[in-house]
Amino acid sequence: MAADRPLERYAWISVAAALATIALKAFAWQVTGSVGMLSDALESLINLAAALLALSMLRLAALPPDEAHPYGRFKAEYFASGIEGALIVFAAVSIAIAAAPRLAAPQPIEAPLLGIALSALATAINLGIGLLLISAGRRMHSIALEADGHHLMSDVWTSVGVIAGVALVAATGWLILDPLIALAVAIQIVWTGAVLMRRSFAGLLDAAIPEAERAEIEKIFAEYRPRYGVEFHALRTRQAGARRFISFHLLVPDAWPVDRAHQLSEEVEERIRSLVPNAITFCHLEPISHPSSYDDIKLERW
Repeated sequence: MAADRPLERYAWISVAAALATIALKAFAWQVTGSVGMLSDALESLINLAAALLALSMLRLAALPPDEAHPYGRFKAEYFASGIEGALIVFAAVSIAIAAAPRLAAPQPIEAPLLGIALSALATAINLGIGLLLISAGRRMHSIALEADGHHLMSDVWTSVGVIAGVALVAATGWLILDPLIALAVAIQIVWTGAVLMRRSFAGLLDAAIPEAERAEIEKIFAEYRPRYGVEFHALRTRQAGARRFISFHLLVPDAWPVDRAHQLSEEVEERIRSLVPNAITFCHLEPISHPSSYDDIKLERW
């Protein structure tokens, strides 16, 4: 879909940022020998994998509906976010494995100032791109972009901790601080990964759209009830990536012809789409006085 192409452009920006920060952080680790710097570089590798995954899932989600997928593939974004969370946890385990031997045998840090400068530059890149992705993800209702942005922001705080740790080691000579900070980084990014996976699983369970958006729909219903003598019920909503699926029943006076009822339903649906971004609407027409019209108010109808 053309509307989703800007999402891909942001994903490519994330890929470019990941490549740049990998190079900078790997060089910082090489010149310092710091296991904290190594942990930071490993997380940047995960950033690259996550950015490529987000790009592929955004492309998949943008494919138009077809006979096999009549509701589209919008949930692909949740897979990107969930797998990214799992990759973050994997990075944390790798960091812990690298740091554990250094607890028993701490190693000196070489060229700390150069390492700090390189890491600070990489951190600045991640900060700018992370804020950009979060803003774009919220504006365009893309959980994949927003998750990628939050991941980069967690990397920023990780890098700040590593930089502070290397500076303390250089200033105090306490070599044990280096592996301890690496382990603290591992714990912090495990939390980030767990949060991303939880959000993804929630999205796959067809959660309702936010309460504020549902309230806007109810305001529209309240406006039309007295104006035309109609009724609404069985409002159902769910989210799938950036899309909102909204269905409801419109009960019209029995004497209304079908074309008049259809015209009103089209008007109401258009109003909803103007207020709820990326909404796909469906309206079911029913006669207002027929008893069977009220049998389907409950969530499940067997």
